[in-house]
Amino acid sequence: MELSQYLDALGALAHAGRLEAFRLLVRAGPEGVAAGEIARTIGIPPSTMSTHLAVLTRAGLIAARRESRTIFYGIETNSVRALFDFLAADCCGGRPELCASPPALAALPERKLATKRKTGRIRRA
Repeated sequence: MELSQYLDALGALAHAGRLEAFRLLVRAGPEGVAAGEIARTIGIPPSTMSTHLAVLTRAGLIAARRESRTIFYGIETNSVRALFDFLAADCCGGRPELCASPPALAALPERKLATKRKTGRIRRA
């Protein structure tokens, strides 16, 4: 990732609703959670949540996959790991191993969900 991508990711997380949605999705893992369930759990109207999820998706932190009429969102494990590594790179006097990624994140499989591109179509990554 480039610096601008890290800035986009951090900017996307700099909102209480988006941060709460992101944390929910981190707990759920790459299999994700249905968009409506995210909105209900957090208590944000679905249209507002849709906007927040779009911001997180554009930042590369989450991805969407469609199953029938339901859209599921899950974290992009590689992007999230890269962000955590970037944040911890200079930690502890240049010894980033002391600030290793959380064990739960390290245990996640490295795979990507289907992603929605600017064309509006969902594709398998």
